[in-house]
Amino acid sequence: MEKPLKYAVFGSGSWATAIVKMLCENLDEVGWYMRSTYTKEHLIKEQHNPSYLSSVEFKIEQLKLSNDINEMADYADMLIFVIPSAFMHSELEKLTTDVSNKIIVSAVKGIIPESGLLVGEHFHDIYKIPFKNIAVIAGPCHAEEVALERLSYLTISCADANKAQEIADKLSSNYIKTKISDDVIGTEYAVMLKNIYAIAAGIAHGLGYGDNFQSVLMSNAIREMKRFIKKTHKMKRNINNSAYLGDLLVTGYSVFSRNRMFGNMIGKGYTVKSAQMEMSMIAEGYYATKSAYLINEKNKKKTRLPIIDAVYDILYQGKDPKITFKKLTDKLD
Repeated sequence: MEKPLKYAVFGSGSWATAIVKMLCENLDEVGWYMRSTYTKEHLIKEQHNPSYLSSVEFKIEQLKLSNDINEMADYADMLIFVIPSAFMHSELEKLTTDVSNKIIVSAVKGIIPESGLLVGEHFHDIYKIPFKNIAVIAGPCHAEEVALERLSYLTISCADANKAQEIADKLSSNYIKTKISDDVIGTEYAVMLKNIYAIAAGIAHGLGYGDNFQSVLMSNAIREMKRFIKKTHKMKRNINNSAYLGDLLVTGYSVFSRNRMFGNMIGKGYTVKSAQMEMSMIAEGYYATKSAYLINEKNKKKTRLPIIDAVYDILYQGKDPKITFKKLTDKLD
């Protein structure tokens, strides 16, 4: 009998906490790396994360906790990264362990700013991980609903179907349904892009646009996403599947969406900096907006991305949201 694979989660935010909860449904032991010594000690003492999804109680005997990224990379075969993209580079700089024979799973919702690469591409280029050993976890799935054990769906993408199924099985439970896909790059881009469109939805709400406009915005967003992904990675995919359209809709409409919340604050008149300071969690779409804009700028033949361009102008060029969205309304259909 083959030795069962060991899993470790890297990160301590809400999504990392939710993934650890899912894995604990199926595994006797789950590795968990976090930077904060306080978080680790609190977990040991109180059985819950002090900062995120504090209602989720863990059996400490199921967890192998560490503040040492190399200890956890040595321990596990399956390394699931759930660190915000803005901090991935600084965390990975601590990594001295050879991870070239590990299976890397990205649950990160963005591009690594320092390299301009998707997480999977970054691990392939920098750490020599074969693409068949790289997987992506996509939604639609909010951590807060996992905590409440509300029925949720995940898509696990990997070029190796057996590895995708292995991960899917370990995340499945009576409240988590999973499916697998081979569109690794497409789903990873979709995970990144949906956060930008959620910021747009939030800005629109903050400006006072109603549901009628929101429906048009989301309809245009999925077509814009399709154009972007097709340009960057052409393969056969159904953009209406849950990993693309489903994840876009839940992120654009849900009260749990931090990116929508961030956009809503911008629409109501907050500056980017004041909105970021007000929020206790990272809005990944802020960083994703710049990455997506720059990727499109580098293309010889640019793709038409009016929503991404509008969000970029507001967040990075200091353009007035009200005027920018008025112009955007004329570009949508």
